[in-house]
Amino acid sequence: METASRWSKVADGNVVLEFIDVTLRGCAQVMFQNNPLTGLLFFIAIFVGAYGENNPAVAYGSVLGTVAATFAGLNVKDRTSWKAGLYGYNGCLVGAALPTFLDVSPILWLCIIMGGVVSVIVTLCIADVLKTWKVAALTAPFVLVTWTVLLSSYAFTELHANALPTPDLPHELLQASSAAASASHFFAGVLNGISEVFLLSSLIASLLLLVGLAVESLWAAVFAVCGALLAVLTASVLGAEQTSIDNGMYAFSAVLTAIALGSTFNQPSWRVLIYTVIGVIFTVFVQGALNTLLAPVGIPTLTMPFVLASWLFLVPNKEVMPVHRQ
Repeated sequence: METASRWSKVADGNVVLEFIDVTLRGCAQVMFQNNPLTGLLFFIAIFVGAYGENNPAVAYGSVLGTVAATFAGLNVKDRTSWKAGLYGYNGCLVGAALPTFLDVSPILWLCIIMGGVVSVIVTLCIADVLKTWKVAALTAPFVLVTWTVLLSSYAFTELHANALPTPDLPHELLQASSAAASASHFFAGVLNGISEVFLLSSLIASLLLLVGLAVESLWAAVFAVCGALLAVLTASVLGAEQTSIDNGMYAFSAVLTAIALGSTFNQPSWRVLIYTVIGVIFTVFVQGALNTLLAPVGIPTLTMPFVLASWLFLVPNKEVMPVHRQ
């Protein structure tokens, strides 16, 4: 704590260091943490995962998107939120998502910069709409900005998609997943669910992300793991496609829901734990529903299942458990 306080004093006294500090906090805020060391570990995790998947553009894009959003946030009057990195995290996710689904080109980098800037504007817009219910914008700005760019790629030849889902009408699974999935599959689904928050499937990245969470909040790390475990278990019981479970596709939004409901917006308690368990399970259902809804359009759900589930559980939170509300 003393080291963190010393760093904050040094950063506050230097414009460049302050900007770096806020940029790091922006990355950390993807998982609700306000700590530059957590942000640094998150960026390292992104680079490890991106290079491991032979797509380093994801790592550089995440940095560029965070920097663009952080710079844009300088124009907002709310200096406290800016210093906490709350205007940078959506830009970070935009920067990681666009190179995941689109070919790398000069236009892509411009889109990342634009997306980072626009994410701040969308954040302010959504926050203004939701202020009546005292609910945060969460990652909705990232989802809306990224969906817009990805959908527009079908209309523009200079934005070529290379990994978007193939548009397909909703249909039942031809073959349900095996009820006796191996322990290795289960383990892979849990860890991939953590790293997939940044659109990566990497064991090392997941471990680094957990360390980063524990640096700022041990509860956040615990809820992240438990959220992933519960999501994988729920998806398996429901008979979701095994490949999607293994890749963490049913767990990454649940991880964010678990952290949000369990430790960020509520003080951990037994009542909060039960509320969070229900929220995580519901997030898996929302994931399946949005997978079906967006299949004909050919775009990914991103973190919208987390956003919708968390909004639904946070709006009545002040009535359900006002004592625990943070």
